[in-house]
Amino acid sequence: MKQLISILTFVFAIQCASVPTSELSVKSTVSGTPVEYKLDGKTYEGYLATDSSITGKRPGILVIHEWWGLNEYPKQRARQLADLGYVAFVMDVYGKGILAKDHVEAGKLSGANGDPKIILKKIYKALEILKSNPNVDSSKIGAIGYCFGGGGVIELALDGADLKGGVVSFHGFLGSKNLASGVKKLKSKVLVHHGAADPFVPKTSVENFIKTVTDAKAPVTFVSHPGAVHGFTRPGSEKHGLPGLAYNEKADYASFDSMKTFFAANFK
Repeated sequence: MKQLISILTFVFAIQCASVPTSELSVKSTVSGTPVEYKLDGKTYEGYLATDSSITGKRPGILVIHEWWGLNEYPKQRARQLADLGYVAFVMDVYGKGILAKDHVEAGKLSGANGDPKIILKKIYKALEILKSNPNVDSSKIGAIGYCFGGGGVIELALDGADLKGGVVSFHGFLGSKNLASGVKKLKSKVLVHHGAADPFVPKTSVENFIKTVTDAKAPVTFVSHPGAVHGFTRPGSEKHGLPGLAYNEKADYASFDSMKTFFAANFK
């Protein structure tokens, strides 16, 4: 499964929307429930979203949260995925009830899970939970991640995970130490949405990522959003007071629609 990377720079002329995509409504039949589980003696609490109006097995999508932890934002994204006809499970990276109070704590929590071996062990546990759900077709799995979680889904793909739906990274980190070796093992399609003005991801990391996957003819599509900085899908990002962190409506809607098209095509 090989294809040349598509390096795209989009200039979107879309009409201004009334709300961010994360605030779009979902059907009343969509709901989410907490799922408690254990790994290495520690308790975690994920979040499972489904649409009760749908019967039978359907594709499942894993969601990996930002460095803030499993708060309301990834839960809403999971409900939106359920509204699209999937079963979505948000994994808990930090542990039950652990949320970052500020960016300093978020940095410490995400940093403690920065080693690929650590985060991958947690991701594979979450995938087991998702696949075991009776409403999920375990042969049709995908994954998405935001920021820290965006780097996580890329790490999963570089580990050789074979996900029919592929993985989608939104403003994720690109500097994996496994990039050079992992790109040769890629089996899942990868869609990367990156803010062209993101100061949190060094340009050297972006250039190296693009060159590496291009040279390997890997199944990667890289989308660069002009003017967008880090956290462009997250409304209120700028309120954290960190320069280079802000919501961008055009990039938000473009990446959301792109994700929907990506999964619909892959799950055929």
